Amino acid sequence: MLRQDIVSILLLTLQTASVATVCMMVPATLLGYALARYDFRGKDFVSAVVGLPLVLPPTAVGFLLLRLFAVDGPLGRHNLGLDLGLLLSWRAAALAAAVMSFPLVVRTAKVTFEGINPRLEMMAKTLGHSTLATFFRYTLPLAKRGLLAGLILGFTRALGEFGATVTIAGNIPGRTQTLSAAIFSAQQLGDTDRAYALMLLALGLGFVAILSAELLSRTPRVIP
Repeated sequence: MLRQDIVSILLLTLQTASVATVCMMVPATLLGYALARYDFRGKDFVSAVVGLPLVLPPTAVGFLLLRLFAVDGPLGRHNLGLDLGLLLSWRAAALAAAVMSFPLVVRTAKVTFEGINPRLEMMAKTLGHSTLATFFRYTLPLAKRGLLAGLILGFTRALGEFGATVTIAGNIPGRTQTLSAAIFSAQQLGDTDRAYALMLLALGLGFVAILSAELLSRTPRVIP
C-alpha cells in the first residue's frame, strides 16, 4: 500500500501534468494545424522557435522562465504592477511542464493534420461551409485520434519534467515536489527504498500512457 507522502507526490504530479496538458491543448492544436496547412512568412522561424525546448537543456528553459517572471522581469511585479504569484508554486511547475511538452504536441498535431487529405476541406467549402465550420465538423473529427495520442505523449512528458520545473518552482515537499524531483531527493539522501518505489510508480504511469498513445496511433483511420 502506498504511503501517504507518496500519494501526495503522485496527486501533485498528476495535477501539474493535467493542468499543463489542458493549457497547451488548444494553442498546440491550432499551431500544428497552421504549420500543416498554411505557408506564411516566417513559418520556418516559428517552427524552429517552437522546437527549441526539445534541444535546449531543461534548466536553460527554466532559467528563461525564471527571468521572465522575476520581480524585475518582463512579466514581473515591477513591470506588470501586480504579482502573478507563479514562482515557487505548483502553477510554476505546470507552466514549465507545459513549455517543455508543447513542441511534442505541436509536432504530433502537425503530422496528424498533414495526414488528412486537404481535398476533403476543399469539398466542404464548396458545399458552403466556412473555414471554421469545416475545421470543427470535418478536419477535427478525422484528426481526433492522432491529436489525443499527441496529448497523451505531452502529458507523459509533463509527468517526467524535472530540470525546468525545479528551476522555476523549486523542490519543496508538499508544495512543488513532483515525482521526478522526489526521486532525485531520495537518491541524494541515500533513501534507496523510497527512490525505487517512486521510480516504479513513474515507470507504471509512463508505460500506461505510452501504451495508450500507441494503441490510438495504430487504430485504422479512414482518410480518403
